[in-house]
Amino acid sequence: MTVLLDTNVLIDVLRNRNGRREFLTELLDGGKQLACCAVTVAEVYAGMRSAEARETAEFLRSLDYLEITLEASGLAGRMKAAWAKKGITLTLPDVLIAAVALEHRAALATDNRKHFPMTELQMVTMPEGSR
Repeated sequence: MTVLLDTNVLIDVLRNRNGRREFLTELLDGGKQLACCAVTVAEVYAGMRSAEARETAEFLRSLDYLEITLEASGLAGRMKAAWAKKGITLTLPDVLIAAVALEHRAALATDNRKHFPMTELQMVTMPEGSR
């Protein structure tokens, strides 16, 4: 199974916070493949400190990269519109991340579950007390 890592998880790994490196090791030891996508990569680089550039690039290159397909883009737009009709505003980056996970049949690892209310989205159980 592939696990798409949300931006908060990637940043915690890069900054060695909240036991994230150990968490990813457990996922890998359990046979999971770890992945990122265009949205998470862009968000990581947007908040990256200049001293972190080399390590960030190496880490991101070590992950599988899940494309944002035309189908995933359309799904993201439809999800955003459907949730808006329910009175719930989701950000475009979050629905794109969710759509990529769904399109590639990947589970999502995030600390921000409230940003991803889609019941069809498979979520990875995050370690207790990590936040």
